[in-house]
Amino acid sequence: MRRNKNKLFVNSLLIGAFVFLFFWVLFRYGDYLTYLLKDPAKFEKWILGFGAKGVLVFILIQVLQVVIFIIPGEVVQVAGGYLYGAVLGSLYSLIGITIGSVLCFAIARFLGYEFVRGMISEDKLKKFDYIINNKKGEMGLFIVFLMPGLPKDALSYVAGLTPVKFVNYFLITALARLPGIVISSYIGSNIEHKNYMVSAVVSVIAVILFVIGFLNKDKIIKKIN
Repeated sequence: MRRNKNKLFVNSLLIGAFVFLFFWVLFRYGDYLTYLLKDPAKFEKWILGFGAKGVLVFILIQVLQVVIFIIPGEVVQVAGGYLYGAVLGSLYSLIGITIGSVLCFAIARFLGYEFVRGMISEDKLKKFDYIINNKKGEMGLFIVFLMPGLPKDALSYVAGLTPVKFVNYFLITALARLPGIVISSYIGSNIEHKNYMVSAVVSVIAVILFVIGFLNKDKIIKKIN
């Protein structure tokens, strides 16, 4: 009994610390990062100001974007393509997003259902019940991560409640997110090279896919179920 109380106390303390960190980063850096990312040239100047550490700063921003989801991930990915080109931009974004996704998974697995319910509404959790309570939910998880317009960052926390093994989740999140990362980085790279027509065409296609996925996310989830 005493052991359960101690565990509850420790979990409550960790949840409180995470919530505090969440809102501190959100209010301290959220607006500034969003302001920088709206202007790739300003963001480039800011990152280059860190010198050789600029790549690590960019990867850290990607990690924070996933864990605290202060800004849309696609915006950071486009900025990565603008800064480093399509190939390296994709690679650095993939590293940061994978680290962030794995952290979300580990945090949720350690702190449990009550913590995730505090981060995500119970209605949304119920939509993913087929993944949470399915020992073979890897394919469903992969499809949801792959589809544009679905809440990937929130799903990283939900995934921590599933029976999916850590290694399997690592592969799922890395492979399923890669196509979207490459597309966003490619757009950013073409903006930097002033290939505005190519960027516009790819962006329109990406937005259409995003809107289709967003408007049909409930149907997609039911189909997977």
